[in-house]
Amino acid sequence: MANHTGTDLHSLAYIPRWLAGVSCYVAFGLGGLLLSLTVIPMLRICSSDPQQRAARVQHTVHIMFGGFVTLLTWAGVIKVTCQDLHRLNDAQGKVIIANHPTLVDVVVLISLMPNVGCIVKQSLWRNPLLRAVLSSAGYIPNRGADLLLKDCQAVLRQGTCLIIFPEGTRTQQGAIINPFARGAANIALRTKTDLIPIVLRTNAVGLTKQQPWYEIPRQTIGMHVEVGETIAHIGYDAGPGGEAKMARQLTRDLENYYKQQLDTNYELTKRN
Repeated sequence: MANHTGTDLHSLAYIPRWLAGVSCYVAFGLGGLLLSLTVIPMLRICSSDPQQRAARVQHTVHIMFGGFVTLLTWAGVIKVTCQDLHRLNDAQGKVIIANHPTLVDVVVLISLMPNVGCIVKQSLWRNPLLRAVLSSAGYIPNRGADLLLKDCQAVLRQGTCLIIFPEGTRTQQGAIINPFARGAANIALRTKTDLIPIVLRTNAVGLTKQQPWYEIPRQTIGMHVEVGETIAHIGYDAGPGGEAKMARQLTRDLENYYKQQLDTNYELTKRN
């Protein structure tokens, strides 16, 4: 009987946390709708220069995402701490790579960087409300390789940083990281762009790929954002025809870097 009561109390105690967490997502969705219907059209009218308009929309999204992170912190969903954030202060036209443990990783990263874009899956571009925000901010649709590379090069040349998750999707539960795809390395090498690695450490499981967005974690997820030193692309430059080989090498090096950073036992097991 006592155990049953304890379980009920635990469930009842979870209800306010769940309501607060879901309310954050609802507020975020309504904020995005308001942004699409009011702020974005105003910025389009006020800014005739596409590059200036994209920078202003990026800054607006940065502020909005910062507000969302504040709401999530208030609701007890996440608590973000940062290390060596100064390495992002003057970053321009860099490829920002990060591991991908939770649903809100891109939100957290954009909340820390006012001058950043990202690659967005093609399906989101078919949403008429989201498309207005995405295109105005200079975000890049994930389409064919040649077009994607061309879009990335144009964004990076404007001085905008570009967030890429080499895992491609959120890390599977129980894994240190998912195997890295070569997309980030290919973009960096073919556009001759340096990379800045960011390690996202979490102290609790939640907001994973295996969980729906409305499954609010029962404990606060502490997310520690560690900004690494710049990785120069020049160390992987190759002559004509060698780009693919060097992209594979850079991808292996990046994957090993994240394994070393995230797994304290990696040095003991990497030869197995």
